[in-house]
Amino acid sequence: MRTKNNIAWGSHIPVLLKLLSVTDGPILEMGGGLYSTPFLHWACFDKKRELVTCENIPEFYDMEKRYESDFHKVIFVENYDDAPIERPWSIAFIDQWPAIRRKEDIKRLADLAQYLVAHDTEKRQNYEYRYDEIYPLFKYNFKYRKIKPHTSVLSNFNKFEI
Repeated sequence: MRTKNNIAWGSHIPVLLKLLSVTDGPILEMGGGLYSTPFLHWACFDKKRELVTCENIPEFYDMEKRYESDFHKVIFVENYDDAPIERPWSIAFIDQWPAIRRKEDIKRLADLAQYLVAHDTEKRQNYEYRYDEIYPLFKYNFKYRKIKPHTSVLSNFNKFEI
């Protein structure tokens, strides 16, 4: 797979690293990537922590499928409406394409994920992602602004800070 690469696309890693240290349940990755999929796979490796990656882009799915194992399930979905995500998660990482789809899956997971991690949450990109429509659904909203693109942690269960 040939793709452009920008180190800033991994700006969610510090948030995921912290969340991995304070949780121990299953992890959902909606839309894998060059940074999140390998990172989450290896972070879950030693303890065989359950990880599920859902992907709708064939080229990315081909890359992500190489990480599939006894603890890491990789699922290709034509339409994210069909992604089998209605169950409890410790962490749900939302970074799929198309961008406008993210808010729909955040709504689906609002009361299922202990921590919901949304990538690309700076205000100037709201026209594309429409995150402002889902923020009111959550009791807690932490914004990690040290690196762009920004990452937000949403929860109806626990407050989060780095």
